[in-house]
Amino acid sequence: MATHVPWFRNWLQLIVLSLLFVAVMELIHLPAALLLGPMFSGILLAIFNRPVTVSKKSFAAAQAVVGAMIAHAIPPSVFGRIAADWPLFISCIFSVIFASAILGWIMAKLQVFPGSTAIWGSSPGAAAAMTIMAESFGADVRLVAFMQYLRVMIVALVAVLVTRIWMGTESADHAVATFTLFSPVRWLPFAGTLLVIAAGYLIARCVKIPSGPMLITLALGIMVEDTGLLTLELPPWLLALSYAMIGWSIGLRFTREIVCYAARALPRVLLSVLTLVAVCCGFAWLLVQFAGIDPLTAYLATSPGGADTVAIIASSSHVDISFVMAMQTGRFILVLITGPAISRFVAKRLGAQSSG
Repeated sequence: MATHVPWFRNWLQLIVLSLLFVAVMELIHLPAALLLGPMFSGILLAIFNRPVTVSKKSFAAAQAVVGAMIAHAIPPSVFGRIAADWPLFISCIFSVIFASAILGWIMAKLQVFPGSTAIWGSSPGAAAAMTIMAESFGADVRLVAFMQYLRVMIVALVAVLVTRIWMGTESADHAVATFTLFSPVRWLPFAGTLLVIAAGYLIARCVKIPSGPMLITLALGIMVEDTGLLTLELPPWLLALSYAMIGWSIGLRFTREIVCYAARALPRVLLSVLTLVAVCCGFAWLLVQFAGIDPLTAYLATSPGGADTVAIIASSSHVDISFVMAMQTGRFILVLITGPAISRFVAKRLGAQSSG
């Protein structure tokens, strides 16, 4: 019986720490609190050598839930808006992706992080998806998560500050999300959503593609929503549990050596993030000058990451929300598609140069 006490105690510590971190982050309005809180808790337990294991099946199931969440967040109207002004959207989206790839290449060249890890960590947007996919393509998921969520927090902070300056204090205060863990559930759509998630999970186990549970469930979710068969229903408690599983799975893989390595790289990663934010501000200025977009809409549309936070801010500001979300969603989809190819290309180029 005594052998089970450390296992139970470690899990209890992990859960209590996670709840405390999430509560503090929600209190000070940090983005991605439901994922970052459990991740930080996992890191603490890992570096103090308190072993806890999250099963691969739990991690895969959490990926499938995230896939359904992303599918639900992509409204069909987005594709019509992109199609109407496709040259503008394509040029702006590719510009941001190109800028982030260049910064990732520079970080890899300077050996801040290994090649593919630097590229995945620099991908603009889709932080949870990029972190999940990075592992499937050989990157160090711990360092990718460090880069991605550092950028999410900085971009969110800058976005709130810009909105506060542009729109005034009242609008910025309303731009903060309030989270309710338990809300009314539509049980029939919820049952259908669970079937979609289960189908994505089971198909992924058969076909075994990288990040399969997330990508297959994402595809299934988009199909059932866009055809009107089902409106996905994802209760906040299910999302919170899934984020916790992903956060724990990442955090528990950290070691003291990795934490020290990330801390030493922090100044250069910060410089990279701030450079990308500045470059995206330049793209926003071009949209204002040549496309007649208002400055705040242009800034939020080109903001590199944290699409959910940008959506909250945009919804409480006097901006063109459909333009902002079309740009953010289009970039998210393109990053999902091009991320593996860009990572492999840069990693091979760096490998060829180092061997030459």
